[in-house]
Amino acid sequence: MKRMGEIKVMLGLLNRDKLFVGYDIGNEYAQISCTFPESEDVRTLSFVAGEQSYSIPAVLCKKKGSNQWFYGKEALRCAQDQEGILVQNLLDMAIEKETVQIEGNSYEPAALLALFLKRSMGILSQIASIEKISALTFTCERLEQKTLEALEQAVAGLGLKTQQVFFESHMESYYNYMLYQPEELWKDGCALFDYRGNRILSYRMERNTKTTPIAVFTGEKEYPFASYEPMPEDQELRERRMERLDQEFLKIAEDTPGLGRMNSFFLIGENFSEGWMKDSLRFLCRGRRVFQGNNLYSKGACFGILERMNSGKAERTHVFLGKDKLRVNIGMKLLRRGQESYLALLDAGNNWFEAERTIEFYIQDGNSVEILIMSLEGKGNKLAQIILEDLPEGLSRLKARFYMTLENRLAVEIEDLGLGEFRAATHQIWKEEVNIY
Repeated sequence: MKRMGEIKVMLGLLNRDKLFVGYDIGNEYAQISCTFPESEDVRTLSFVAGEQSYSIPAVLCKKKGSNQWFYGKEALRCAQDQEGILVQNLLDMAIEKETVQIEGNSYEPAALLALFLKRSMGILSQIASIEKISALTFTCERLEQKTLEALEQAVAGLGLKTQQVFFESHMESYYNYMLYQPEELWKDGCALFDYRGNRILSYRMERNTKTTPIAVFTGEKEYPFASYEPMPEDQELRERRMERLDQEFLKIAEDTPGLGRMNSFFLIGENFSEGWMKDSLRFLCRGRRVFQGNNLYSKGACFGILERMNSGKAERTHVFLGKDKLRVNIGMKLLRRGQESYLALLDAGNNWFEAERTIEFYIQDGNSVEILIMSLEGKGNKLAQIILEDLPEGLSRLKARFYMTLENRLAVEIEDLGLGEFRAATHQIWKEEVNIY
């Protein structure tokens, strides 16, 4: 088993005017990685100089009787010494919009999250000033609509100069990380186990090389698991507990779909580093490579920026079809210069909640619009027909807006724009939702 070691960045040879930052944010911890546009070397920043202390406790503490705030380990120390009031679960509170009451004052959760983000990003001074940030990606366990709204609200309070701010899930950060690894580590499949709290989260990734571009499919499963506690000092109790953890994790590893095809496994979380894995580790290492670490997500977020900003090397060859992604191509067949052609509307691989397109087109001798939905998962194509009741006969100009209301629901809004001097616009709007899966 190998550790995901740090790569030394030759800072003196790089243009330091632009900085790409990957920020992993959760309820328990945060991590920050960065790189420069000219480099594929990504560095995770330690909040303790000279150490590999990557995980910043995601907490704030308000000092009693003053407006002084601490973050991270300093916040934990302040609370432990009973000098202040500890504020935890910053991300969840921002998602649920729970107002925080401290010493008779009310605090907006998005503002507290923004305060933590700003204070923690101060460690970027090891590399460059915050003003140098050219692009920034936040990654979190699950990127749902409420989570996205909470993060966007918090980011608005940071006063960043850049408009290039992106958001992605841990699963997508894992995908972006693998794009920059040797192909033999994931050509047939790879998996990741994330151990924190009282569960192990499994991410699985496989490629379908028969599609163009290559479709990357993902799977996710959560397993209940014993919360990690310090090992007992008693040798017999210690060995018994290690054996129990080892055998429980072995069962989880054996449950991995497509296990025989997997090229690599990644073990994420400090709880994997306590030496209790014996049988389970031997099992994982049979014909596969196994890596251990805890900073993969923030690094993957940086690699994702390189893909977005530098027209990445995998952009034309792979499409990621994760849980938050559109897994179909949506388009229309139109006549162009008398010949039938295909017009792409929404592309697979984009976040479904960001997918949107507005077009104008003409329709003649009919009152229906056909939408072609093409699966990249081998489930065939689907034709959806939108009937425009009471549309005036003859040639009409229409404006159509296409967007997603849910991960499997396509909304279509079509407006009659008339035909200039020949027919006045009615501005009637037809709206329909289509189940795309």
